[in-house]
Amino acid sequence: MGPLTGMRVVELAHIMSGPVCGMMLADMGADVVKVEKVPDGDDSRRFSPIMASGESASFMVVNRNKRGIGLNLKTDGGRDVLRRLLMDADVVTENYRAGTMEKFGLGYDTLKTLNPGLIYCAISGYGRSGPFGEKGGFDLIAQGMSGMMSMTGEAGREPVKAGSPVADINSGILAALGIAAAYAAKQKTGLGQMVDTSLFEAGLQQMYWPAAAYFADGTILPKMGSANSTSAPYQVFRTADGWINIGAANQANYERLVEALAVPQLKADPRFASNTLRMEHRLALVEILNEVLVARTTDEWMVLFDSLGLPAGPVLDIAAALAHPQTKARGMVVETEHPTEGRVRGMGLPIHFSDMDNAAPPTSRPAPLLGEHTREVLKESGYADNEIDELIRSQAVVALAS
Repeated sequence: MGPLTGMRVVELAHIMSGPVCGMMLADMGADVVKVEKVPDGDDSRRFSPIMASGESASFMVVNRNKRGIGLNLKTDGGRDVLRRLLMDADVVTENYRAGTMEKFGLGYDTLKTLNPGLIYCAISGYGRSGPFGEKGGFDLIAQGMSGMMSMTGEAGREPVKAGSPVADINSGILAALGIAAAYAAKQKTGLGQMVDTSLFEAGLQQMYWPAAAYFADGTILPKMGSANSTSAPYQVFRTADGWINIGAANQANYERLVEALAVPQLKADPRFASNTLRMEHRLALVEILNEVLVARTTDEWMVLFDSLGLPAGPVLDIAAALAHPQTKARGMVVETEHPTEGRVRGMGLPIHFSDMDNAAPPTSRPAPLLGEHTREVLKESGYADNEIDELIRSQAVVALAS
């Protein structure tokens, strides 16, 4: 029993942002039915890497704990099926370009008359209002337009995007948060509403401190690599065998660092006496630290820093991060049994609940095959076997052969 047990979600969303939203809701107990276009399904089914039996790892990692149906919204029968599903749903999610669902007669204004309690969540490139309200968008474009890329990377080099699709993922998290809030309101009023968020806003939300600097005095923060615009030293440093992040973000932690490194110059030099002075002379400070830190391995430094309570951590690749004991302790790698790919690993829910009666359910369902649960879901909506057979024959739906 998860905290969202009883919530019924129809997911029309595809690729990353909407599926992240749906997976989070499903991991917390919601019954999520993923509706895929036919004949090919979600575009991410063709994204690399492709596993041994032909399924996409990219698709599977964000579609866990959902049931899946194949639906052709270009047919009257397909649209009728969706309307019937939505009559009993609490939530519908989609991340199409604005106007797409309206062309099918399935926009929010139409659906709320069908089901006044329906929460309609739209994730788009820029949101449903404003001069860009009808434009499509992708994570890369959102990172650029939000200002993120202008300050990511090394000084004097070209703009760089984050290594992970942060606007996509964050917009999915924002959508899940908005849905949870709208669902709480529905418990009081019985009415649904539209939840509208975007990749652009999800990127802008990452810019709190750069925005604060600009609002304060017009400062536009430059690219600083791994360094921080508000405190020093707070960045990555080379060690004898790799890299280490040091977060001496306040005076107490800086003094711990000075104690650990045992370099008299760091303690005596007036240029480094306060954070303001360290920021002013950051490059000189970094040069000294680089010379010292390269003398030992990352693990050796970590033992010393941990003993002093200095915030620091190694720079891990994905293999090391997933194998880390803290990752295991927090349940962030989960396994499911896939019908064609066997045992499949994925990412767990990064939210933990103290009330065990309402704790998120253990991960048990792998990402669906295309049309895997079509018959099951349609039967739950009142369709007879012969009606489902006719929908399959007319290509309104796709169902996996049993």
